[in-house]
Amino acid sequence: MKTIAPPTPTLRKSKERGHANHGWLDSYHTFSFAEYYDPQHMSFRSLRVINEDWVVGGQGFGMHPHRDMEIITYVLSGNLEHKDSMGNGRIIKPGDLQYMSAGTGVRHSEFNPSKTDTVHLLQIWIMPDTAGVKPHYAEKPMADAESGVLHLLTSKTGRDDSIAIHQEADLYLARFKGNEEVTHTLKKGRGAWLQVAEGSVTFNGTVLQQGDAASLAATEDLPLEISANSKAQVLLFDLG
Repeated sequence: MKTIAPPTPTLRKSKERGHANHGWLDSYHTFSFAEYYDPQHMSFRSLRVINEDWVVGGQGFGMHPHRDMEIITYVLSGNLEHKDSMGNGRIIKPGDLQYMSAGTGVRHSEFNPSKTDTVHLLQIWIMPDTAGVKPHYAEKPMADAESGVLHLLTSKTGRDDSIAIHQEADLYLARFKGNEEVTHTLKKGRGAWLQVAEGSVTFNGTVLQQGDAASLAATEDLPLEISANSKAQVLLFDLG
């Protein structure tokens, strides 16, 4: 019997992303955002934005509005101070996941409270499946998450202690200390997007470096394998 090779992931290389350096903010855009427009990279299913940002000490984003968007922030290093019109005020630390459903409308600010240290983060926007919901805020601390394990961060139903969001979007975090592998089955009809947040990993035989991403669509149930030989971390989106 002839063996059918698994599909090769479609790559989105770090160096090919949109880039904007404003001095206080150095930002790389996986998808079209602000002044960066690329009709070939507008979104992936419900995943609309992945911005990798470095914000210098004492700077940040002033109060600004959002509406009808699921917004996820994951801090890689440094601290990020969040304030919003719902009354939330938090310092988001490395390994913390923050979620905000903008819904009918919310205003928030994000500021680096350090005088010297840069904060490095990923900001993610997912398009909701329902408009006009009540704004909502949640956090999930993951700094002490076990390595070599896929940890479910968000889901439609909030299963397995994940944050419930308004979309069929399962977001997983995997950290690696070295010589570790995680596996996941992508169900038929769904799409996977893997974003490398730190280090280097191998995804279904393809080597990815920090900032790189890769996507796959499942025409049948598709096994995913992610491994690393040294310290690394990835975000895996399983999207309907």
